[in-house]
Amino acid sequence: MVCPDPAGPHPCVGEIVVTYFRILEDAASHAFTYLLADLTARRAVLIDPHVADLSVLRALLSEHDLHLSWVLRTHHHGDWDVQAALAMLGAPLVQGNAGAFGRPGEDGVLLKFGHEHLRVLATPGHTPNCLSFAWRDRLFCGDLLSVDGCREQPHPSLPEAVWDSVTQRIFTLPDETLLFCGHSSRSSAVSTVMEQRHWHPWFAKMTRDEFLTRIAKVRSDNTDVFA
Repeated sequence: MVCPDPAGPHPCVGEIVVTYFRILEDAASHAFTYLLADLTARRAVLIDPHVADLSVLRALLSEHDLHLSWVLRTHHHGDWDVQAALAMLGAPLVQGNAGAFGRPGEDGVLLKFGHEHLRVLATPGHTPNCLSFAWRDRLFCGDLLSVDGCREQPHPSLPEAVWDSVTQRIFTLPDETLLFCGHSSRSSAVSTVMEQRHWHPWFAKMTRDEFLTRIAKVRSDNTDVFA
């Protein structure tokens, strides 16, 4: 299934597509926003934008003469005021739970922007309806998986789903796939599937039962965040 890019042009045979990629970090939360664009078609996508950064994001779109095709969220926590603000960007809002302002992201759907597209992956766990978005050699996985931990996962809504999403959806991608997480960590914001499959402290060389047992222990110790 392919969702068309609203008002997006069709590719021309032989046309060279020039892309643009930008990472912005929110100073208060250390959360990332990702801007992807097809500069040839002047179409763009925002992944996990933050309301505090909307003026900066609008300026970036204007600077490059970009028209926003999609606003994508890997997850949310019932923040209806944020969703209302993001809806004001004027592009369809796609997230795991549609809410009042968005539309649900369906696993496997392709979201076109100009000559480019992203693929939606259902990766529940951090929240019941988490999504990840694949673009070229990159996967944007939000707070499901970070370089050296799982953000705020002592109390994941679905610990079994965390394990299944990471091991069955993310770790089965090609080794060289670049993983872009939702928040910065002590080491790096970007990793690869191969690196995380072999060295992630919570998933590498651990069975599903061992993972769930470890989470249960963290919960019993009343730890707020683990890495």
